[in-house]
Amino acid sequence: MDKSVSSLWAKRSLYVALAIIVMFLHLLPLDTKPDRLPFPDIMIALTYAWVLRRPEYVPILTIAVVMFMADLLLQRPPGLLAALVVLGAAYLHSASVGMKDLGFIGEWTTVGAVITVVFVLNRLLLAILSVQQASLGPVVVQVVLTIAIYPLMVLMSQSAFGVRRKSVADSTMPRVRS
Repeated sequence: MDKSVSSLWAKRSLYVALAIIVMFLHLLPLDTKPDRLPFPDIMIALTYAWVLRRPEYVPILTIAVVMFMADLLLQRPPGLLAALVVLGAAYLHSASVGMKDLGFIGEWTTVGAVITVVFVLNRLLLAILSVQQASLGPVVVQVVLTIAIYPLMVLMSQSAFGVRRKSVADSTMPRVRS
């Protein structure tokens, strides 16, 4: 097996493993008192950081499966947030080529807008379907915290996991089919 193909599958497996770890930690009963601050959605921030850096590491189908699994395990309406995150990832994937020139602040702003749209659409669709929801305040705090941890997810992805944007040398290598 070619080194680039094994590296590709290793990164894909790493993404799935990180998702499982995040969900496991989210499900652990560490404190019996209600949280004062809602927990940021680390999976969304991590997914979008990887999509903008190396989209081949997180194919849309993998994102859909991981986010649907999160919906089921975290007792959210199955498939709604997963579908919205997939749509956001598809948009970011298509916009990633132009974002290389924006710099990190432009990228962060774009990702923040996508995260906000995902949460607003989720809330709007749940309201249309008359599904009971959390009050607006904690959801707004969760959106702000998710946007705020995005730079941390980018830093962790680049330094700890080696998920960086393609360099000129990487783009001259032959493409690997997935």
